[in-house]
Order: sequence, then C-alpha cells, then structure tokens
Amino acid sequence: MPRGTLSDLQAFLAVARERSFTRAAAQLGVSTSALSHAVRGFEERLGLRLLTRTTRSVAPTEAGERLLNAVGPRIDEIESELAALTELRDKPAGKIRITTGIHAAERILWPALARFLPAYPDVEVELSINAGLVDIVSDRFDAGVRLGETLEQDMIAVRIGPDMRMAAVAAPDYLAAHGTPESPHDLAAHNCINLRFPTYGGLYVWEFEKDGRELNVHVQGQLIVNEVALAIQAAADGAGIAFLPDDYAREAIASGRLVRLLEDWTPPFPGYHLYYPSRRQHAPAFALLVEALRYRG
Repeated sequence: MPRGTLSDLQAFLAVARERSFTRAAAQLGVSTSALSHAVRGFEERLGLRLLTRTTRSVAPTEAGERLLNAVGPRIDEIESELAALTELRDKPAGKIRITTGIHAAERILWPALARFLPAYPDVEVELSINAGLVDIVSDRFDAGVRLGETLEQDMIAVRIGPDMRMAAVAAPDYLAAHGTPESPHDLAAHNCINLRFPTYGGLYVWEFEKDGRELNVHVQGQLIVNEVALAIQAAADGAGIAFLPDDYAREAIASGRLVRLLEDWTPPFPGYHLYYPSRRQHAPAFALLVEALRYRG
C-alpha cells in the first residue's frame, strides 16, 4: 500500500459519512482546506472521482459508494482492534462515543459519568444529543441509549435505568377553568401541549394503558414544542395539559404547581438501555463504562 493511502482513505471515509468537508474536518482535527486537498489528491492518484461536490452538499459517486461500503467496515475493524490494544496499558484509555436523548443524558448518563470520569482520566466520553433514531454502526458510535421497548434484536442491550412512567399534568388554575379529564377520551375537549420529535416524524402520540387495554390519543392544542422542559413550563403557566416523563414533573407536582392526571392510565414501562453491536470489538474502557452504567436497582 503506497505511503499515505490509509490516511487518505480515512479522510475520504470521514467526508463520505458526514456528507460535509466542514464536519469531517472537525472530526479529524484538520483544516477544511487540508482535508479537501487530501481527498482531491487521493482521487487524482486513483484516476476516479469519489465525491460529487456542489455548493450545498457532498455525496459519494458510484465509485465512492462502492469504496465506502467495501473499505469502511474494514477500517472500522482496524481502528477497533487498535483501540482494544489499550488493555495492554496500565490505565484504560480511549474515546467512547454515545448517542442519546437529552432526558437519558441528564437523568442517567451524566450522574454516572460524574463518578466515572475522575476515576479514569485517560478515557474521553462524547455524548451526542439526538432525539431521533440513529444508526450507531454507520454513524460510528460505540453505543446508543434507547428505551427498552424500542431496541433492535441484533444489538446487545444493557439496562441502565429503572422502569419509567409518563405523567399527564396541568396547573390547578387550568383545571379550575376547564375541568379535570377522567379518561384519555376526555382530552379531546382540552388544550393539550403537543411534542414534536424527529423519532416519530410528526407529533408525539400520547400512549395510555389500563387493565391491558392500550389507547393512543392524538391530542390537539394551541402549542407545539420540541423540548420537554418547555412543555412543563407551559403547563405550569396554565397553557394546557402536558404529557411527559414523570420524573420531570415530580417537583412541580410536590409543590402544587402541577396536578397529576389519569394516573391509573400510565403504568410503568421498560426504561433506558445502552445498546451496541455484538460483532464489534470494544476497548476495555468501554467495558468499564458499561459496568458503571449498568442498572442494579
């Protein structure tokens, strides 16, 4: 293999996966111009165009897509094996990338990392906050965090949090003016605060269950947000009924700013799990982090 070919391959793979020279350069820690020069030189040596460039986007050509699919997984395997060599060191080291939603990051991951990171100063953890579903293999994450009921079958899943419950909540003043719903069907007569997440491609459908009977409700209201913290603030200010993880609402419920509704329609469901591919070789640092996150309640 000619000198520099491996680094050129890594440069091409970063751009092809990110579909952006700017993002790929930031990932590799080089300048955009240096990365562009490296990829162009690689194309010239191969005598093939690997990327189609426009002012707004970058995409692999047919040859580039073939190289990405054929070589990308092998480069990943090499990097994983090199990372695994850290077991020969006295101290665990390396970078661990995890994709997660904000709720799991705040309530599960950070409390564990606050204890873990000082104990292993050579380990670097990157948390990428994303409300949508992410392909951790193609996006080169070591692991992802997802609710237990949405896990894929070909992944190893480790429980990292307790069962969860949802809570329908509203301010006392709102209920005094509009009445209290006795069943999910009554929500049709109320001003509900909708949530929009990329995961669902639309508005979040409120999910209820009682005595084995499941009921999904498409609620209506004047306000739509894409952040739970804003939904709970709006509910506390009397804007309507919100539906969110109950740990967000506990303090406001305890203080009387919010009232919990339809409690018998919101049973527990499987909480957060860390998931990762079974076929990937992980470094010792990753195994240590998995154990630090493992739920033992």
